[in-house]
Amino acid sequence: MEFTDAQITRYSRHILLPEVGGKGQKKIAKARVLIVGAGGLGAPAALYLAAAGIGTIGLIDHDVVDLSNLQRQVIHHTSDVGRPKVLSAKEKIQALNPDVEVILHEERLIAANALDIVCSYDVILDGVDNFPAKFLINDACYMAGKPLAHGGILRFEGRVFTIIPKRSACYRCIFRQPPPPGLVASCQEAGVLGVLAGIIGTIQASEALKLVLGIGQPLTDRLLDFDARRTAFREVKVARNPACPLCGDQPTITALIDHEPEICTIR
Repeated sequence: MEFTDAQITRYSRHILLPEVGGKGQKKIAKARVLIVGAGGLGAPAALYLAAAGIGTIGLIDHDVVDLSNLQRQVIHHTSDVGRPKVLSAKEKIQALNPDVEVILHEERLIAANALDIVCSYDVILDGVDNFPAKFLINDACYMAGKPLAHGGILRFEGRVFTIIPKRSACYRCIFRQPPPPGLVASCQEAGVLGVLAGIIGTIQASEALKLVLGIGQPLTDRLLDFDARRTAFREVKVARNPACPLCGDQPTITALIDHEPEICTIR
């Protein structure tokens, strides 16, 4: 593919980077990234990946924009309240960069459709806010062999963790299974500092770009924690668990399952 003069100007600051250049920008233009959840984490990630020139961005979310979302879900505007999040997000992405193709999955991610959706993308971003969905995304990415940039936020704290199947620890290596319903509060119950979503979501976008370009050191085998109250990052080393039920030496999870499907929502 060849870039037009306008595209060369648009992506010039990338092209000037020796680690990216014209070849790297073409990799970005050919890449397909799926963002699961068009909410707090997915919003900044989608905007920055679109600005970077990711060729295809997939958005999966079955929810509609609520007034309470606007405190952190910056891709949505007041006029979008009541509209499907994927439609609202697509409009903002294409207004920012018409080069980007946006594929909408206006549905809930469940065991029955997860592999079919995940398999058609190169990199997956986890932007959901509940544990059952996070475990499902982790398992689907492992089975499909797709790298995953996990993100999570609650109150004043956020976390990023990148997973490359069969090369690094997976989510279940650290957290074996979802906690019982009600044990851990959600953002809806405990609150979240809105700007935290932007910090963690853009780190996830950075991880996706590094994976697409094949540069730098992804956050594999490392949990990156951020405390907004202290403006402090902390890195926790992790390792593949040989007893992991998914990627361990004797796996017991060989098919996707829905944990508590009635609460496995994407917000």
